[in-house]
Amino acid sequence: MSEKPQAPRGTYDVLPDDDAGRRAVEAAARSILGGSGYRRIETPIFEHTELFARGVGASTDIVQKEMYTFKDAGDRSLTLRPEGTAPVMRAYHEHGMKKDPQPVKLWYLGPYFRQEKPQAGRFRQFWQVGIEAIGSDEPAVDAEAIVLLHALITELGVTGVRLRLGSLGTPETRADYRDKLVAHLRANESQLSEEVRARIDLNPLRAFDADHPGTREVMKTAPLLIDHLSAEDAEHFAEVRARLDAAEIGYEIDPTLVRGIDYYTRTLFEFTSDALGAQSGVGGGGRYDGLAEALGFPATPGIGWAAGIERLLLAGEHRPGVGGSGSVCDLYVAGTGVAAFTLAAEARRAGLNVQLELAGRSRKGQLKQADRSGARYVAILTDDEGTILKDMDGGEQEAIETEAVVARVLRGRHI
Repeated sequence: MSEKPQAPRGTYDVLPDDDAGRRAVEAAARSILGGSGYRRIETPIFEHTELFARGVGASTDIVQKEMYTFKDAGDRSLTLRPEGTAPVMRAYHEHGMKKDPQPVKLWYLGPYFRQEKPQAGRFRQFWQVGIEAIGSDEPAVDAEAIVLLHALITELGVTGVRLRLGSLGTPETRADYRDKLVAHLRANESQLSEEVRARIDLNPLRAFDADHPGTREVMKTAPLLIDHLSAEDAEHFAEVRARLDAAEIGYEIDPTLVRGIDYYTRTLFEFTSDALGAQSGVGGGGRYDGLAEALGFPATPGIGWAAGIERLLLAGEHRPGVGGSGSVCDLYVAGTGVAAFTLAAEARRAGLNVQLELAGRSRKGQLKQADRSGARYVAILTDDEGTILKDMDGGEQEAIETEAVVARVLRGRHI
């Protein structure tokens, strides 16, 4: 008698008892992300292999070891998607989204595939929820992305959360630093693992992720990229941190933070949870201003993140009632300064759905974008006129103290 069929190793069945927790994640994502102006997108489960080889990076573990790649009947090489950013960037350009108001803010939820060693909360078929904000290089976009992942993690009751934050600088900055790091690795080559030695010229930054004792000892004295940022890179990183401080999001700067994908630039971040043990990552991401060009498209800035559904459920006190279906915008904050970011953070803590101006538009352009987003109120923060609150339903506007905006919008929402 033949052996009874079982699910392939590294995959799993979502059973009826699992449904409530997964629906809670989706509902929370729809409420938090939709309420912040992100629209849902779905890309194909398989793509042309070249998309990932060019976008993710030919030297990465994902491309070299982990992708599920196959030939179709037409002898074309296809790959089950291992990550979501490159497909979304493809869709952005393929469907002319650069003509839309920027940044284009998108979120997604679905299955992804990597041939890696299965362990607790890590599977070969896994589900992720993620966002991409494409078309703006403003530090406010970076900070909002981080705040939204923090809000989702908090809503799902994930415990023992820590935020690691770093900067990879621009490709030009990284190229100068790379020469210094390669020289350090070459000088200590005999102590490195065989894998790291083989990658010194191909991907030296990955040495910071090594578990090999000798390699870890060498990396203790390695030069750090964060100490070699250009003035523009450092200013961008400082602006991101200022907005996180305004939103009261705690973080620790980790100069050794790297991720296993080549397209990242400047802001890089990862949320971890003590509840998950050694494999503590819950979600993370970063800015990828060079990705579009690597794929053959015009230069297009962007930032995004992804969080593992299975890991969110393992680390969280998931509650079936969390989240909601509404994506109405209660308040549009016109401005990208720290004061605007502080107001947006306060309004979100009060339970309002908030969108921020993220493209540096004129006041007229900001009001037009607020109208597009369906905002009930717009708070216009100015240097000389203070804060003006406009009711988009009735057209009335009033000068108001910034500290009073949230209470006024909450009162108006129930009228």
